[in-house]
Amino acid sequence: MDERMEQYDSKMQKTLTGLEEEYANIRAGRANPHLLDKIRVDYYGQPSPLQSVANISVPEARVIQIQPWDSSLIKEIEKMIIASDLGLTPNNDGKTIRLVFPELTEERRKELVKDVKKKAEAAKVAVRNIRRDANDVFKKQNKAGEITEDDLKKLEEETQKLTDKYVGQIDKTVEIKSKDIMTV
Repeated sequence: MDERMEQYDSKMQKTLTGLEEEYANIRAGRANPHLLDKIRVDYYGQPSPLQSVANISVPEARVIQIQPWDSSLIKEIEKMIIASDLGLTPNNDGKTIRLVFPELTEERRKELVKDVKKKAEAAKVAVRNIRRDANDVFKKQNKAGEITEDDLKKLEEETQKLTDKYVGQIDKTVEIKSKDIMTV
């Protein structure tokens, strides 16, 4: 790959990675420990990731179990889960916290799939904007006499191939996540 293309490849990859991270936070009726990635707990005055102060496991398909290493953190962890936008109510037995995921309704599943598609469309727009920016840079270089017409054509073709590759990967990601959501 042309070294001029690498920066645009990297930007498109970041767009895809960002989309996949967003998808990891979408609740599909099954317990996914990554839903808790953004939760921070006040641990000795330091906001710490939940994973660094507790053991997180999935004992059943629709249950996440959180076992803090310091049991005095249970109230703080519960408070942060309630304050988050997860929409789950934590249950605790004094030692562990259990998050039970309710079964999603058909209507809610369809809403989630719409949301997944909307996020994918935004990612595709971002990839196309990167393509446009790349082509603009190459056209300016051509006008300034830094690259030839042939180089310009070749770079535009490479940019289009790169765009097609990432749009295809976004489509695959949407398909996988939609199937995951619609599976009961």
